[in-house]
Amino acid sequence: MIIWDLVVVGGGPAGLSAAHAAARAGVRTLVLERATHPRYKTCGGGLIATSLAEVADRIDVPVHDRVDRVTFTRDGRRGFTRRHTGPLVSMVRREEFDDRLRAAAVATGAEVREGVAVRAVEQDPDEVRLRLADGDTVHARAVIGADGSSGVTARHVGVAYRQVDLGLELELPVPPAEQQRWRGRLLIDWGPVPGSYAWVFPKGDRLTVGVISARGEGERTRAYLRDFVARLGLSEVTPKHDSGHLTRCRAADSPLRRGRVLVAGDAAGLLEPWSREGISFALRSGRLSGAAVAGGDPDAYERDVRRELLPAMRAGHRLLEVFERRPDVFHAMLATPPGWRMFVRFCQGEASFDRTLDRRPVRAGPALLDRLPPMRRTGSTDQTRERPIRAR
Repeated sequence: MIIWDLVVVGGGPAGLSAAHAAARAGVRTLVLERATHPRYKTCGGGLIATSLAEVADRIDVPVHDRVDRVTFTRDGRRGFTRRHTGPLVSMVRREEFDDRLRAAAVATGAEVREGVAVRAVEQDPDEVRLRLADGDTVHARAVIGADGSSGVTARHVGVAYRQVDLGLELELPVPPAEQQRWRGRLLIDWGPVPGSYAWVFPKGDRLTVGVISARGEGERTRAYLRDFVARLGLSEVTPKHDSGHLTRCRAADSPLRRGRVLVAGDAAGLLEPWSREGISFALRSGRLSGAAVAGGDPDAYERDVRRELLPAMRAGHRLLEVFERRPDVFHAMLATPPGWRMFVRFCQGEASFDRTLDRRPVRAGPALLDRLPPMRRTGSTDQTRERPIRAR
């Protein structure tokens, strides 16, 4: 019987970052991935500078566009465009990006097995046993779960979620004229559903178009996507991919490990609550978890996440609360020099939202909004932001 030093469940950015960090330190590492790379993944695919820095020593990032202009609209109206002198976001296709992360992990000595589904996790003080769909069992001294918020490792650890959102996304192949129209520019539209927004991300010969809003607003979210695509004049384009997913953001007291099993990335509910940006959190938490296992100190992972990632998440929740209450004023704030600088600093990795919101010119905006009455809302409300939801 083979007992691996580390088994990573999930071959996305979090899992492959964990495998890379551990294998590079000499840990005998196995990655189990249910799909086969390269595989499509529902994701905007916009990399901020924080993500680029995380992978700089691993891969040549397959960038299809570098954005230096952003157009903001408020439900299709009141649009304005801002430009920066350097790239703000690098656009990748996740099937290519993840496959390069896989190759980098393999190059450090990790073994990756694809087409393997984990059905159950069991552990005792000496080892972890992973029950596979084909009936086999894999044994490990430690496991890092990176199989998503609905995966078996999140359930095993008992991850709880404060915020659950529904994202809908289309990959639209577009002709050269449309490619030129969007080259170097992304569009962000603050939507009609509280806390919602839509985006257009350019990726060469295709556009990623999507919307996200709170779970429980499914019909309004689908209507928002239809209206958004129609406003763009893209309703007649047949999508290459048409998909949806739930993003789940951890509750403040949610565990990051149970015994010998750690969770990272989406499986831990680690993402930025306002933008729902998750790739940088996946890459960083994966690296931290792999390093903790390699160092023989799993408690270090919890300490590092609390120090490096959770302050930005708390600030993101604050930002989302402001945005939900008064998206119109929030939209106007972004048009101001302090608001635009906040957005630029976030994209360029110069400051996370916790440090940015502490800057006096930016701090004045949320303080003002606290004194304004919330906008009148129509339709249903979603309670997932008010109570923790356990992984299931």
